[in-house]
Order: sequence, then structure tokens, then C-alpha cells
Amino acid sequence: MIAKEDITEVRKRVDGYVGSKVLVKANKGRKRIVIKQGVLQSTYPSIFVVKVQNELQNTYRTVSYSYTDILTNNVELSLCQE
Repeated sequence: MIAKEDITEVRKRVDGYVGSKVLVKANKGRKRIVIKQGVLQSTYPSIFVVKVQNELQNTYRTVSYSYTDILTNNVELSLCQE
């Protein structure tokens, strides 16, 4: 069971990365893993938003994930080296 304190700790850590370039590795199920590089745009009480660039076009889209995704290892978030 996921404790409320664990979610609060994850949210505080993710809050420190706002505006930074991050690498998101998301498990989409059925052996599909998506790896995207983007900018952590903002955080909210239940989710955080990452702005990623589309591969084929020169456009951007926003993708949101919940903090419980990080706790359940469905999403890995790491800071990119520049």
C-alpha cells in the first residue's frame, strides 16, 4: 500500500526539477516502453506535466503523469546532463 507521506516526498522531489530537462521512461504495458526527453513544465497536487517534442514534426505536446506512477515504477524520471 502506498502511504500519503511517500507521495508527498515524491512530489517535493519532482517540484525541484521544474523547468529542467528530464528523461521520462514510461511503461505502457504489454512490453511497450516509451522513452522521451522533454522539459518538466509544471507540477500540480496529483500530477506533473512534461513538454516533449514530436519526432516527425517540429511541434510540442504535453504529457502528464501521476506521482503514483513513479512510486509503482511505471514511470522513471531522471535529470538530463547538459
